[in-house]
Amino acid sequence: MKETAIQVAQLMAASARTAPKAGGKDFLEIAVITLDDDLKKIAAAMRDYAPKSTNEAFWLRDASNIENCQALVLVGLGKSLGAGYDCGACGIATCAEFLKHRQTTEKDMGYSGPHCVMRMMDIGAALVSAAKTASLLNLDNRVQQRVGAAARALGYIKAEVAMGIPVGFYGKSIFFDRAAPKH
Repeated sequence: MKETAIQVAQLMAASARTAPKAGGKDFLEIAVITLDDDLKKIAAAMRDYAPKSTNEAFWLRDASNIENCQALVLVGLGKSLGAGYDCGACGIATCAEFLKHRQTTEKDMGYSGPHCVMRMMDIGAALVSAAKTASLLNLDNRVQQRVGAAARALGYIKAEVAMGIPVGFYGKSIFFDRAAPKH
C-alpha cells in the first residue's frame, strides 16, 4: 500500500502546483517525503520541540502521525512578493509599502513573517486541492501545521511558511479521532 500512497502523494503535489494563485504568480514550494528515515527524523524533531511548546501534547500526537504515515506532502510559501492588490489585509495600506518596510522575524519551530494575505490564501488553495485529490482516491490524510514547521526547521522545504499533509492507507484513518497523549 505504501507504493500506492506515494503515487497518490505525487498526484497531490501536482494538484497543489496547479491550484489557483493570486495574480497567477506561483511562489509555492512543494515536496513529497517518502523515506521512512526522513519521516522518523521529522517526527523526532517534533518530539524534541514538544516540551518547549505550550501545546506539548499536540506536538507529540502529531509526531506519532508522522512516524506512522506512508508519505508526507509539504506545501509552503517561498520568497514571495505582495500580490499587488493593495488590499491592506496585511495591515499596511499598499503592497509597495509592505515590501519596502517588511522585516521578517523567525520563530524557533515556526515561520518567518509577516506575509501577504493573498499569498497565504495561495497556500490554502494548494492544500485544499491536494487534500481533495487524496480524498478522491480514498487516501487517508490530514492537513497539519506542526509537521510543516518541523520539516522547514530540518531543511526538507525552504519555504518561509509550510504545512504538511501526512497520508496513508489504513483500515481506519490514524489522522482523526486522535487522543492527545497524557503526560
